[in-house]
Amino acid sequence: MSNMRRVVRQSKFRHVFGQAVKNDQCYDDIRVSRVTWDSSFCAVNPKFVAIIIEASGGGAFLVLPLHKSGRIDKSYPTVCGHTGPVLDIDWCPHNDQVIASGSEDCTVMVWQIPENGLVSSMSEPVVVLEGHSKRVGIITWHPTARNVLLSAGCDNQIIIWNVGTGEAMISLEDMHPDVIYNVSWNRNGSLICTSCKDKAIRVIDPRKETIVAEKEKAHEGARPMRAIFLSDGNILTTGFSRMSERQLALWNTQNMEEPMTVNEMDTSNGVLLPFYDPDTNVVYLCGKGDSSIRYFEITDEAPYVHFLNTFVTKEPQRGMGYMPKRGLDVNKCEIARFYKLHERKCEPIVMTVPRKSDLFQDDLYPDTAGPDPALEAEEWFEGKNGDPILISLKNGYVPGKNREFKVVKKNILDSKVNKNAENSSPANKSASSTPSIVSIV
Repeated sequence: MSNMRRVVRQSKFRHVFGQAVKNDQCYDDIRVSRVTWDSSFCAVNPKFVAIIIEASGGGAFLVLPLHKSGRIDKSYPTVCGHTGPVLDIDWCPHNDQVIASGSEDCTVMVWQIPENGLVSSMSEPVVVLEGHSKRVGIITWHPTARNVLLSAGCDNQIIIWNVGTGEAMISLEDMHPDVIYNVSWNRNGSLICTSCKDKAIRVIDPRKETIVAEKEKAHEGARPMRAIFLSDGNILTTGFSRMSERQLALWNTQNMEEPMTVNEMDTSNGVLLPFYDPDTNVVYLCGKGDSSIRYFEITDEAPYVHFLNTFVTKEPQRGMGYMPKRGLDVNKCEIARFYKLHERKCEPIVMTVPRKSDLFQDDLYPDTAGPDPALEAEEWFEGKNGDPILISLKNGYVPGKNREFKVVKKNILDSKVNKNAENSSPANKSASSTPSIVSIV
């Protein structure tokens, strides 16, 4: 009995309460992509929810203003410039109207979404980034430098782009012998960590193009792993044991010999996608094909990882979007919001910490990363680092004016890319004038 008492630790997140929204606040009649790829298929920000969908004759995703819930008409405009299925999408953290996509067609495209959403289908990106020789399955923006975008492809290489000039600035080619499962930036974007099919976790300094720490066989199992940086510089991984049990492990990058802790969970075979809140140190694990979200609090004293609770729904999730903190309703003590993809709909799930008081709960909402970048792309490529610029959520988040996104081409190669784009534009135009080609059938 004394043991039981010790286990119950004090935490303001023990009573986090998850709830799916009412039906009329879901996004209905959406044909969610059936591509077999372990990305989250959904990206959200305080303005829009973007969802990768099934599209005939190419790749497409929907971009819906958050308030546009209910049934989505089949003829609703899409972002449809890729010639192969879209595998990953990511909103720019510094401009809520800019989104990047990676596709089976080996390209990365960056799009500027109009202020109030799409009124017609969009097939012309602001910039096409060409450099991968196989499909591009991972897209992630730099957390603090403007216009820096990372992509990883099935050619086992990572490219870091200056989107403002359309140039590939860094190419990490010989570090991964097999498919890269995921890439995560650390808090100030000075390092990345990767998980790979060879079962290794690597910490890489991308500007020096060196591996600074590595752990072979981080998880013994053959199924895909995930690795993300926590705000203190430690790494959290999800993977599988040799007996196919799902695991959650914590690693200190200064000494990767042994994990700080390993939690065994269950024997389900869905990949666990981790979503991390650096402000509260809570990590949410959403398994593809699961019908639950588990959440844990990470502390700096052993045992480090504390199970909080599981939110269970009836239906399995095909993918999951995670709202940045500035998009949450602080008046309702909302500490996380997920956008769960079903086969035919997207259902928001709200996580709240019940409080009796109506006052602003500053312990739940420490200052959080705002939309202003700490650095320009050029400064970061030159070696500077900048921590996220924090904002208070005390009076709720008020979006500022987004800058128009412009690309200024620099080199001769780009004129070739432009020519290609011109050559292919009639096809694009014909696709947009005959909606049947790109619309969701």
